[in-house]
Amino acid sequence: MSSERSAIILAAGLGTRMKSARPKVLHELLGRSLLGHVLRAVKAVGPERQIVVVGAAADQVREHLAEHAPQSTTVFQDKQLGTGHAVRIAMEANPDLTGTVIVACGDAPLLRPDTLAELVEVHEKARNGATVLTAEVEDPTGFGRIVRDGDGNVLRNVEHRDADLSELAIREINSGTYAFDADVLREQLARLDTANDQGEEYLTDVLELAREAGHAVGAVVVDDPTEVLGCNDRAQLAALRRILQGRINTELMKSGVTMDDPETVWIDATVKVAPDVLLRPGVQLKGATAVDSGAEIGPDTTLTDTIVGADAVVVRSHATQAHIGEGAHVGPYAHLRPASKLAESAKVGAFVETKNAEIGRGAKANHLAYLGDATVGADANIGCGVITANYDGLKKHHTEIGEGAFIGCDTVLVAPVSVGDGAYVAAGSTIVKDVEPGDLAVARARQAALTDWVAKKRPGTVSDEAARRAKGEAGVAEA
Repeated sequence: MSSERSAIILAAGLGTRMKSARPKVLHELLGRSLLGHVLRAVKAVGPERQIVVVGAAADQVREHLAEHAPQSTTVFQDKQLGTGHAVRIAMEANPDLTGTVIVACGDAPLLRPDTLAELVEVHEKARNGATVLTAEVEDPTGFGRIVRDGDGNVLRNVEHRDADLSELAIREINSGTYAFDADVLREQLARLDTANDQGEEYLTDVLELAREAGHAVGAVVVDDPTEVLGCNDRAQLAALRRILQGRINTELMKSGVTMDDPETVWIDATVKVAPDVLLRPGVQLKGATAVDSGAEIGPDTTLTDTIVGADAVVVRSHATQAHIGEGAHVGPYAHLRPASKLAESAKVGAFVETKNAEIGRGAKANHLAYLGDATVGADANIGCGVITANYDGLKKHHTEIGEGAFIGCDTVLVAPVSVGDGAYVAAGSTIVKDVEPGDLAVARARQAALTDWVAKKRPGTVSDEAARRAKGEAGVAEA
C-alpha cells in the first residue's frame, strides 16, 4: 500500500436553508469559515494533495481558498448528483492518486484534528479498503445508520429515508468522514448506481460494495458525538458556535486562563491567550489577537487583530489592529483604531480615540481626546479635549508631540505640526506652528469683559436677576 495521503473535501452545495448568497461552507464560525475549520483538521494528517469539490458559488469558494488554503486545488461539480458523484469526479480529475484518500464534508467544522489522525492511523494499520468515522447519538433522525453483523463488523450504511424499522432503531450514525484506499475507492465508485430514494450516487454505498469485493471495512467511533455535527441553517450554525465556544474556553481555562463568566466570553479559534490572563464578562477576542500573561481584559471589551502585552489592562474598550504594550492601561470606553500603538505603561483613558498613533512609554491621554496620525513621546501628558486635526479634506498629516510635553485641555494641534520635548501648550490653544522644546505656546484671544452687558442687553431675564442679586450681596458684604 502506498504511503501517500490525499484529501477530498466536499464543498459544492450552496446550502439553500442558510438563506444566503454566500455558500454555506464560507459562513464564519469563531474566526474561520466552516470550510476553514475542516481544512485545519485535514492538515493534521499531512495530505500531499488537498482537493476541494466546488459547485454553487464556486468563484467565492475559490477566492476563499486562494487566501486561506492556497495549497488546495479545486474540482467543479456542475450538477449536485450526490456525494458519490462528487468524489468520483474528484478522483477522475486526479487519476494518479494512490495510498489513503480522506473524504470529509466542508460543513462539519467541529471535527478535531486528533480524531481525523486517529481515523487515518486505524485505517492504515488495519490495511482496510475503507474506514468510516461514526458516532453514537441519542437521536439519529436524518442520519445514515451503520449496520453491523453479530460480530460487530461493518456491513453497510443505510440512509434514513431508505431504512426499515429495525435499521431506524440503530443509534450509530455515519459522520460523512472516511479514509479509503485509493484503488478500492476508484473501483467501487465505478459501480455506484442511483437506485435509491433520492436518485443520487451515494458515497456511503462504497462501504458495502468494498466489503462484497473482499476488502476489509472498518469504523472508528468518535468519543464526542458533537464532532460529527454538520450545519444546514442559521440555527444550527448558532448551535455549533456555542459548542465551539465551550470547547475553546474550557481548553483555555485548563491552560491557566481565568474567566469570571465563560458563557459570556467569545474567543475565536485563531486567538492566542497566555496563562494567568484574566478575562472579565462580555469579552470578545477576534482574529489574530494575542494576549500575554498577567493581562486583564474586560468587562465588555472587543479586541480584533490586537496584541496585548503582559500585565496590560483593557476595560470596556474596542481595539482593532492595535498594539497595547506591557503594563499599559486602556479605557474605559476607549477606541483604538488600526495602527494604534501604546508603549510600556502608556495610558489611554475614557472616551479617547486613537488612529495610526504611537503613544510613548508612560505617556497619558486620560480622557476625551482624539489622537490621529500622531506620535506622542514618552511621559507626555495629553489633556482633556485635545484634538490632532490630521485631515485637511484631501490628505492626512502627522503631529509630533515630544517627550515630557504637556498639552493643555481643549487644544487643537493642526497638522502637520510638532511640539518639542518638554514644551507646554496652554489650554484652549489652536496650534498651527511648531513649538520649540521647553517653550510655552499660547494661541488664544485675550479675554475681554463688557461691563453690565446683561443688564443692558438682557434686562428682566433670569440671568439679569441672578447678576443683580450677586451684586447686591457683594455690595452688602463690602459695606
